Amino acid sequence: MEWSETYSVKELVKIGVLERPIDGNHGSYHPTATDYVSKGIPFVMASDLKNGVIDYENCKFITHERAKKLQKGFAKKNDILLTHKATIGRTAIVKELSDSDFIMLTPQVTYYRVKDYNRLNNQFLRYYFESQKFQEILSQWAGAGSTRAYIGITNQLDLPIFIPPLSKQKRIAHILGSLDDKIEINRKMNETLEQMALALFKSWFVDFDPVHAKAAGKKPFGMDDATAALFPDSFEESELGLIPKGWRLFSLYEIAEWQNGMTFKDSHFTPAGYPIIKIAELKNGITNQTKKSNKHHELKFCIDDGDILFSWSGSPDTSIDTFIWSKGISWLNQHIFKVSPKKTSKNWMFFLLKCLKPVFIEIARNKQTTGLGHITVNDLKNMYFSIPDENVLNRYEIKYGHLFKLVSNFLKENDSLFETRNLILPLLIHGNTGEVI
Repeated sequence: MEWSETYSVKELVKIGVLERPIDGNHGSYHPTATDYVSKGIPFVMASDLKNGVIDYENCKFITHERAKKLQKGFAKKNDILLTHKATIGRTAIVKELSDSDFIMLTPQVTYYRVKDYNRLNNQFLRYYFESQKFQEILSQWAGAGSTRAYIGITNQLDLPIFIPPLSKQKRIAHILGSLDDKIEINRKMNETLEQMALALFKSWFVDFDPVHAKAAGKKPFGMDDATAALFPDSFEESELGLIPKGWRLFSLYEIAEWQNGMTFKDSHFTPAGYPIIKIAELKNGITNQTKKSNKHHELKFCIDDGDILFSWSGSPDTSIDTFIWSKGISWLNQHIFKVSPKKTSKNWMFFLLKCLKPVFIEIARNKQTTGLGHITVNDLKNMYFSIPDENVLNRYEIKYGHLFKLVSNFLKENDSLFETRNLILPLLIHGNTGEVI
């Protein structure tokens, strides 16, 4: 028999549909920075939940031995994660784990574990958590907007969850899951594309492989004769050491305009208008917590699709990076440069900045205070790079100028899929009671 009713989390625990939700370890049990290792048990924070996926590439890790000393927060495959402190309302499902049977959670994240799959589908529960009505309740109860926004486990037990018939749960999970699968495929394809493009850029313009090959009397590997002919066959001394003959040194500051974002104040915020893009939006997209403004600001603070954005402040390992903007007209907040190339193409400039990411991170790390580092204009003025003549640059654009556009197109397609997904979700879950159609 199918059933359909709204329950509190506490009631679902009592009737055996859910296990009691649990968050991560507090106080002295919480791992510290000295406990982090390069590989081990993922130690998942709220910031590691991005667009419904756990970011295992950038999260922290602890050893199995350290994890065994913890009391709680052991999330397993198929658990639904929900952030409940500071960053409210992010979700993810724990997928298959390759190196362990569990992950560890911080006190910012709660796991919900389904016990009775004949009455509740875990994927549906994750999408229900993302529904507008539930997010509004969660934000209201947690005091969203406050730097101390928080809803603990005790209060979470009173949160309402609408349980439609299982057949409808599965249908909703299938529809939204198909969109999420396509988004993830695009994300991985884009990641692979960037890696290939960076390998090519590094070979030509950092390691100078074609020049080394010609200097040794060999043909550059995988390069046609017309392209190879454009590269010099020797090196010359420079302030940076040996660079290809005829190439010129420029500082990063010289080869582009670096427009910093605006310092927005509370008086600039409005209920509607263009979104204000901070580093959080670069990493996680535009959300319900993104501020907006319909005020008349200077056009130099306006960004649009295809702009290159460089975040120059924050945690060195997670915030210093280069992005292609793809989410439409927006306002640029401080701590982010809009980079407009003057001597090269966007394609060349983007992959140069991506290639230099480890250098930027190291510079920011050396200036790190209270966990934050930064890149300054002086740093850009003191960073030099060799730029080839126009013939090489033009050939690169003819052969590989499409790479930047491909990356942009994948990002734009994913933005469109996210928009479709977000339009469909409230159509599936709607009404004053959160009823499912």
